[in-house]
Amino acid sequence: MMPTRRRLILTNEQDDQLTDTMRLHPKAYLRERAAALLKIAAGAAPHVVATTGLWFPRAPDTVYAWLARYERGGLAGLTITTGRGRKPAFSPSVRER
Repeated sequence: MMPTRRRLILTNEQDDQLTDTMRLHPKAYLRERAAALLKIAAGAAPHVVATTGLWFPRAPDTVYAWLARYERGGLAGLTITTGRGRKPAFSPSVRER
């Protein structure tokens, strides 16, 4: 039995919102994620989008995570949440002493 391909079905409003984000958003990472989702909605397999459909190849799990986050939270689900990334090596108050 072959696994089923993940699909994304967008309303006209969602399609317009993702298109505007892809073309006009000031944050490049959101433009990339919107472009990936639009390609998936057009019928491309998420794995193909991840490996060959973007400027830089991504791990397929990354694109699947974007898809899941969009399905759960819409466009807001694609933003990077606070608390992510490397934490400071020392506190600014320690530097002042």
